[in-house]
Amino acid sequence: MLKMAAAKQPSMKEINCTYKEEQYSVRESGEVLRHTPESKRARPTDNQWTFGKLNLKGYLEIASVSVHRIVATAFHGIPATEQHVVDHIDTNKQNNRPENLRWVTKLENVLLNPITSKRIAVVCGSVEAFLADPSKFRDKFPEPNWKWMTAVTKEEGQISLDRLLEWARNDKHPAGAALGQWIFNRYQLRQQFLEPVAGVSDVIASKTTNAVQRNLTTVSEFPCCPKDYEKNPLTAYVENLEPGLVFCQNIFFTSVVFKSTLSADGTSIFVIADNQFGLKRWALSEISFEDNLFVHTSLGTFFTQKGIEKEYCCVQGLTWEGGDTFDDNC
Repeated sequence: MLKMAAAKQPSMKEINCTYKEEQYSVRESGEVLRHTPESKRARPTDNQWTFGKLNLKGYLEIASVSVHRIVATAFHGIPATEQHVVDHIDTNKQNNRPENLRWVTKLENVLLNPITSKRIAVVCGSVEAFLADPSKFRDKFPEPNWKWMTAVTKEEGQISLDRLLEWARNDKHPAGAALGQWIFNRYQLRQQFLEPVAGVSDVIASKTTNAVQRNLTTVSEFPCCPKDYEKNPLTAYVENLEPGLVFCQNIFFTSVVFKSTLSADGTSIFVIADNQFGLKRWALSEISFEDNLFVHTSLGTFFTQKGIEKEYCCVQGLTWEGGDTFDDNC
């Protein structure tokens, strides 16, 4: 029986921090490990690396504690006030990499919501006009839940305006003519991956910035995906796919590269990955390059190595001579 090499995890920064009187280790991938308190018995979620478990609001958590706040505390320090919240810059609630997180005030967090900013623009003329002096609009919002925003001081409004404008200027995507348009654009960018693409409804953004995924509903990360390349992007990618390296990881599993090849016409990479512990441990994926994005398409999972080897052969247009497999009837 073929033995797989242990998964080679790429080296990554790791920080220890305290959050709500608990000790954590935090990786730059967004994974956290909660330590057992000294002289206490280990709890079920202690001492193991995890991205967290999805809650009903779409955020990841560990033992009912938000993972994004733990990661932000570790990499960005303790927030200035207890009212500060974490903003997911790319609007993906499950992308808890440190570079995607920042502490923001309650006011800034509300304004970064495109629906709220649109309503403010309708009432006040623009987000900028509101932030210039929130108290001027104290009687313009009938909803009681909005009253607190108009009590914000002119000075705090100016600080928030400066920060929002700075974020808009530094955004890698066009900011548009006004602050409100930039707020809408950053959400629209995220939504484009949730809409049907070429008739396929299951294309979503992944945690890897220049990648999307198809037929794989759990938001995943692809560590071997090249960020920079001088040659053909797929050629650069296939060179990174060394056996044993992590191919795909998410909150449910980590799979490693077993075998990969570039198609004869150079338009696709086919990858056999092994998650080593799952019932259907073998996964076949196709990688293409479309609109400057690496598209990772799941072609299915298999019980046996022979079953996936047969499919791997067939998707390349080759002739399989190994006979029937267990997976043929599954």
